[in-house]
Amino acid sequence: MRKPPSPAQLAAQVETWNSQHAVGTKVVVRRDDGTSNITITTSEAWVLSGHSAVILLKGISGCYLLNRVTAISADHTVEA
Repeated sequence: MRKPPSPAQLAAQVETWNSQHAVGTKVVVRRDDGTSNITITTSEAWVLSGHSAVILLKGISGCYLLNRVTAISADHTVEA
């Protein structure tokens, strides 16, 4: 069983993300059902209740786990 990240590790993850990616960054998000969607960030990342690094995304209700979000290039497209 994997040990959950410490508050310091979560804070470092959030700090790294926020220093490298501005609000409005184009991202791909891996959804709970295994599908992926391209969207943009609408907030900075933060630590939610001391246990999860999260971020807000356009078109997705509520916050999403940061470890399911990957920044992509602005000209990234999805092939049909």
